[in-house]
Amino acid sequence: MDPTRDNPIIRFGAFWWGLAAFLLFAVLAGVVVLFNREPKTDLEDVAAKARYETRAKVDEAQKSALPDEAINAAMAAVAKQLVTSKPAAVEKPEQVVPGSPTAEKLAAAPVADTSAMDAASEFPADPASIERGKALFLVCSACHGPEGQGGPIGPPLAGSEWVTGPVSNLIRIQLRGLTGPITVAGKEYNFPAPMAALAHQTDEQIADVLNYVRNSFGNKASAVTPEQVAALRSEVGKPMLTVDDLIKP
Repeated sequence: MDPTRDNPIIRFGAFWWGLAAFLLFAVLAGVVVLFNREPKTDLEDVAAKARYETRAKVDEAQKSALPDEAINAAMAAVAKQLVTSKPAAVEKPEQVVPGSPTAEKLAAAPVADTSAMDAASEFPADPASIERGKALFLVCSACHGPEGQGGPIGPPLAGSEWVTGPVSNLIRIQLRGLTGPITVAGKEYNFPAPMAALAHQTDEQIADVLNYVRNSFGNKASAVTPEQVAALRSEVGKPMLTVDDLIKP
């Protein structure tokens, strides 16, 4: 018989060496599991990741379309404009409840004949009107971009055939708003929210901002006059326009 088998000191040492080896193995196994463990994912995690990515893209697009500097620069001008603005007198209400008798009556009203208006628009815009329109455009730039390049919720105005086309299109859009898809320079845009009517502006204000848009961002087109806007005030209160309601440029 091997005498070492009955040696208590050798047996005691073997026990601690075995225990140490076991503990070392357990530590190594824990490290392997820790560094190779994948986070638990479910459908909610996947959906949340997609939402965060979409939110980041929207935030970046909005920031590039309307930087903080442009917003800060616009505040003073917009505040002054709001203080000095006077409501335009109109024969029809600016807001009509959909489905009401008034809404149905306005929708059934004949379309205004704008052929003479569009044919007469051949003279250049007044530089003073364009300058006034530049300040008014600060509000529009929130959707269309400070340089008319378009943004997440508005099509581009630079190089747009609709901008330089018939003046009646732009006036009616200002007075009634626009919904649905629109193709600009060969590219279709269809935003989740329509353009709201801006009939609260005076005839001169609408003419000024349209003169600025039609003669900026590389655009060059004839003048829009307050008289032309006044001639289409009967459009106020009618349903939002679609591209099919406009004159093809």
